[in-house]
Amino acid sequence: MSLTPSLTPQGFQTFITNLGIKDSTDDFVLIKSDVPCVADGVFTQSLFAGTSVTISRRNLKDNQAQGIVVISKNANVANGAIGTTDAEEVIQIVATETGISPDNIVIASTGVIGRRYPIEKIRAGLLGIGNKLTTANFNLAARGIMTTDTVPKLAARQVGNAKLVGIAKGVGMIEPNMATMLAFFFTDAAISADVLRSIFRSIVDKTFNCLSVDTDTSTSDTAIILANGLAGAVSESEFAIALQEIANELVLKIARDGEGATKVIEVTVDSALNYVQAKKVAKAIVNSPLVKTAVYGADPNWGRVAMAIGKCEDELSINPENIVIRFDNIQVYPNILNEDNLDELRQVMSQDKVNIHVSLNIGEAIATVWGCDLSEGYVEINGKYST
Repeated sequence: MSLTPSLTPQGFQTFITNLGIKDSTDDFVLIKSDVPCVADGVFTQSLFAGTSVTISRRNLKDNQAQGIVVISKNANVANGAIGTTDAEEVIQIVATETGISPDNIVIASTGVIGRRYPIEKIRAGLLGIGNKLTTANFNLAARGIMTTDTVPKLAARQVGNAKLVGIAKGVGMIEPNMATMLAFFFTDAAISADVLRSIFRSIVDKTFNCLSVDTDTSTSDTAIILANGLAGAVSESEFAIALQEIANELVLKIARDGEGATKVIEVTVDSALNYVQAKKVAKAIVNSPLVKTAVYGADPNWGRVAMAIGKCEDELSINPENIVIRFDNIQVYPNILNEDNLDELRQVMSQDKVNIHVSLNIGEAIATVWGCDLSEGYVEINGKYST
């Protein structure tokens, strides 16, 4: 979608440019609020978390921020002390140019691991940016944070008198344990830090943490929300619904744009003992390379789903005799499929979105996760990623 002014939250400004990080496309985004914001962030659980993650965690401890800096096409990970020095310098330059306190600036970086920022280019490109900020253009911001994404990812909603917008990037190295995924949300709604934190983390867990493209957790995963309060208070329940809708929309856009992907896979597991179990089984299915390749080839080999469920060997309450497996409305287990059934299943698996439904029939919990198929394109993109 393209964001219209009617859905743009008030009090935000942007500066988007190319600093020459890797190529000629935009690679630097600054989004600034006119006033300090209530803020929260959720980050990768990777033991190799990048410098940007470490700094942003620190700067969000007081649940306040006024600006977000995003550098794309260089992750600034595994660069040691010099990587930290470079990131702190970027923040200090932005602080000096904009008047924001360095402690109120968070930073995200995404791209190749193990390469230092071209810091001389960055210094030169950021001179005078305080005078170059314009009314927020979230459409350009969504494009500026892209790496191997083929399309920008953006969604927005009206909440009372306030607006809420989300932008995201991510197509590979995505198995969020919070995924290379970045997501940023901006609103002019007034909301307390405790409420914002509770709503945001619950929704991240049920959306971005239920997304997997390739089972690899990034070193740079970051999801941040800023609320500047300029539109006044809103209904907390309406805000939560709007944020959930935006997050769901962004998750599906990431899944559709997965590296080399041709189809979205949605897996729902219900009648589980608890949510953790349901999510675990669903993730085992959506992460299976054999399930992914079967979906890619529209191969009606539904036994690969049974195999994936069986890998959850420590879930001793699961009994195959209780399980029902469906693709859309076609029950494949327990069942004996004839050639007509298999042809119908091929047609279902040929759709742009393939829905797999598993009922464990041992409880009442349900979880839905999203992913994509696995094609030759994924190997092609990642075999040449750093070049």
